[in-house]
Formats: sequence, C-alpha cells, structure tokens
Amino acid sequence: MYQIYVRSFADAGADGVGDLAGVRSRIAYLQRLGVDAVWLTPFYPSPQRDHGYDVADYFDVEPQYGDLAELDALVAECRSVGIRVLMDIVPNHCSSEHAWFQEALASAPGSASRSRFWFRDGRGADGEVPPNNWSAEFGGSAWTRVTEADGAPGQWYLHTFTPWQPDFDWSNDDVVEHFDRALRFWFDRGVDGFRVDAVQFVGKAPGLPDTEGDAPVSPARNPHLSFVASSHAVWRHWRATVDAYNEAHPARDVFLVAEAYTPRRPDILAAYVAPDEFHQAFSFDLLLSPWNVATLRDAIDAPHRALTAAGTTVTWVLNNHDVQRAVTRYGRLVAHDVSSWTGSPLGYSDSEVDVALGTRRARAAAVMVAALPGSLYVYQGEELGLPEVLDLPDTVRTDPVFLRAGGAEIGRDGCRVPIPWDDDATTACGFATAPATPWLPQPENWSTWSVARQEGDSDSMLALYRATLRRRTELAPHEGPLEWVLTDHAQLLAFARGDVTVVLNPTSDAVTLDASATEAADIMLTSSPGHVDPRVVPADTCVWLRS
Repeated sequence: MYQIYVRSFADAGADGVGDLAGVRSRIAYLQRLGVDAVWLTPFYPSPQRDHGYDVADYFDVEPQYGDLAELDALVAECRSVGIRVLMDIVPNHCSSEHAWFQEALASAPGSASRSRFWFRDGRGADGEVPPNNWSAEFGGSAWTRVTEADGAPGQWYLHTFTPWQPDFDWSNDDVVEHFDRALRFWFDRGVDGFRVDAVQFVGKAPGLPDTEGDAPVSPARNPHLSFVASSHAVWRHWRATVDAYNEAHPARDVFLVAEAYTPRRPDILAAYVAPDEFHQAFSFDLLLSPWNVATLRDAIDAPHRALTAAGTTVTWVLNNHDVQRAVTRYGRLVAHDVSSWTGSPLGYSDSEVDVALGTRRARAAAVMVAALPGSLYVYQGEELGLPEVLDLPDTVRTDPVFLRAGGAEIGRDGCRVPIPWDDDATTACGFATAPATPWLPQPENWSTWSVARQEGDSDSMLALYRATLRRRTELAPHEGPLEWVLTDHAQLLAFARGDVTVVLNPTSDAVTLDASATEAADIMLTSSPGHVDPRVVPADTCVWLRS
C-alpha cells in the first residue's frame, strides 16, 4: 500500500497544492514502483485547518483537490492497471464548519442537533468551568464554550484534537446512519476501502469523569477518552456494513484498516482485528522503535504473535504523515538508545542528525520490513529517502500541533513538504506548474532526492524500493509463522521466510556469520551497495540470503 498525502504529491492545478488530477498524472510512477493499492489522505470539502482531517462534508470533494468526476477518473485508471484505491475517513470528529455543527450552534441546549455532539453544561456558579478536566491532543482543554443565540455564555462542546474539530457522539443514531451512508456512497464510486482515522478516540466513558491528578493527561493516556470498550460496537457495526456490501456485490472486496496507536500493547491492537471488526490495524511499534536489536525484535515479535493468534496478519509501517521521516529518526545520534523511545508519534529527540547515517539505516529498515509476513504501507517520499525538513520557517508552518502549542512543538509539516520529481526549481522540482509556489517551501537542495535524479542510479533509494517490492513477491506466503534464526548472534536480528533468511545488522560494526549459516547461500537482496559477500553483514545493513 502506498500512502499519498494528496496536498503534497503532485499539483496539476498550478496553485501550489497537490490534487487528484496530479495523483492521476503519476499513476505510471506508482505502477513501476510496484504497489498494489494507494491510500489517499482526506480530500473532502474542508476549511483545511488540519488539512482535511477537519471534514465539512463527507459526500463530496474539496474543490482545491478536484471534484467527483476527477475522483471517478482516478479510481477507474488505477483499477485499469491493477491498483486499488483506499480513502481516509474521519469518524471521531468533523469540522466546526460542518452543517450539523453549525445547526447545533444555532440550536438550544438539549436539542436534537446538539445531541449528535458532546454538548454539556459547565461547572461552577455560572457554568464557567469546563465539564471535566480533559486535555486535547493538540494542546489546551478538550472543551470550548459557545456563545448562545441570546449572546450569553452557554454550553461547552468536546473536541479531542482542536476546537475546530468537534467530536461526534456515537450513541446517536443520526451519527451511525450518516457514516453508513458515507461508506456505501464511496464504495458505490469504486473505492476499495478505508483507512479509519483515530479509532481509539471514538466512544467516551459514561458520565465523562475527570482524569485523576492535577497534571494534564493527553487523550492517548486518558482511559475515559481512549480505547473505551463501547467503541468496539461501532466497529462491529461497520464490519457488518462492509460484509453486507461485499455480499451484495460479489465482484468487490472492500475492507477497513484501523489507525490506533497502541504503544507496546499488542493485546489492545489485536482487539481491533477481531473477526467481526477491522480487516487490518496498523502496528506502530516498529515505527516508534529505537535502532537496536532488542527493541526492534520486540516491536516485530509481539504484534506478530498477537495478530497471528487473532487470525490476521500485521500491517507494517515505517513512515506516515504524522511522524518525522525515518531518515531523520534513524539519523539522530541517540537513535540506538532505548531512552529515545517516547511511545508517541509526536515525541522527538532534538539530538543532532547525521543524514548519511540515517539513510543507511532507513535503507536497511526498508529491506527488513518488506520481508516481514503481512501487509506493508509505504508513505510517499520514503522511497526517495527524503529526510524530515526541520528548518521550515515558523511563518509557513500550518500544522495545528505547532499552532496550538505556540511554537513549542515543531509539528508535522516537515514530513509533508511537496515531493521533488525533477531538478526544475521553477516548477518546485516538478511538483507544480510554473510559476506556482508550493504550499510548503522546499529546501534549496530538495532536487538531490528527486525522482529524475534517482532514475538512472542503480544504487539509489528509489532503485532499492523498486527492487525490494519486486523481490518481496518471491517470498513465502505472507501468512504464517515468523521463525527467528541466528539467535546466537546477539547483535543481529534474523528470521526465515521459506528458503530466505533475512538478516539485519543494526550495529556500527560488520558482523561475520557462521559458515553453516551462509553455506550455499546467495545474496538475494541487500540494502548496502557493493555488498557481495554473503558471509559478512556490513554495519547498518539488511540482507536477504537465499539457500
């Protein structure tokens, strides 16, 4: 699966913002890369305060990105070359500009319109204190007070992320029916499935109780707001909707994948892929893991065992639009240190970055993760080896994480800088049509990582990804056990896939393998250019050895 951050992939509209027509113009690139499906980040009508994750209308396309006809053309063209199309859907919250929320603001307390959301009276003599002490994910209180029609301060509404993203109340039948219609609407247009955003926050604890203690608790660690048991009824209903759709349309095989950050809790992750819930759920432990054998192995083994026991496969990922890019994460001088693990996609070390080191490690990680049994999601630009853009000026940053924290948090803009396709600075490295200016500025040296620059280089990151995804199809079936091998080499991570042994050396020294491990073995794939000796695994290298 290839994740496309639509806003930053390719701009066919000459306004500096990526769009659906731009995606369609690059289908040949995706086909050559060797992907089976694309996942498109939200392109619904939206005020773009969280770049589409604040949805104003779940049944249309944001004009800046195109229209329904353009979406239909994209889906059809992808299907013609064997690429399936996934959309993003946001069930926890909508935009404060959604018609329902605007209706709720104009209605009285206790109205049916307000019951679709979490409107509550405040505490204190005049209701001036929020209904509880919950904090929002992107900073500040999880509650905002409204001004009623008569101009007086009124009720408060709940928002897990920002004030312009009010949470839906999933105990309301209108909400349930609305999303049933949305799923079927897009399935009918040929969309093959959904990546479901922020599933852990759907559903709240009865009574909305305070968290314990005086210190603010992030929603991810708030047991009354995150992983509430009642939410699983929502996903069982969605699965029934999907199964009914597939049964009624035998030629289709639509599916759901859950986004839930469950740091080192594979039991919680496994609950989302029960037979009557999601088909897949992202395992993020590997993405968040430091660069050392013990943590990497645990980040692989624990979710693999848990999800295999649940009767499904793992969905692996090394990058996405919410985390700093792997080249930068692995290039930090503390990347090997267990203490660098934060358990949060928004928690980063600020240590020095060695891009060359990070690139070697990112190459090794890509070769290793592609060999794991299960599904693999690739985020646009990781196949180019793009580093995080850390020095964006504050004046161009738009991420609400940055804005809500008053600049104290760097935010996620650095992994969303538009893709460099060629060396032409007048077209933003081929991203846009001249004289458009990209919505986020590209570094002066951005063309160093361009597709055009890497096309003719057999040692480039792009060449490595193409080769890796091609050779991946030659491995044993993606279902089944994961057999750990070479366990006497404590500094190595190694596992077998049929007649292929995958060996990762995440240390700074080359490791010589026992003769018995490499007897009659050939290098099928290696992350290190020039690596030809199967008996030796260079530092920060992953190799596939075929017996």
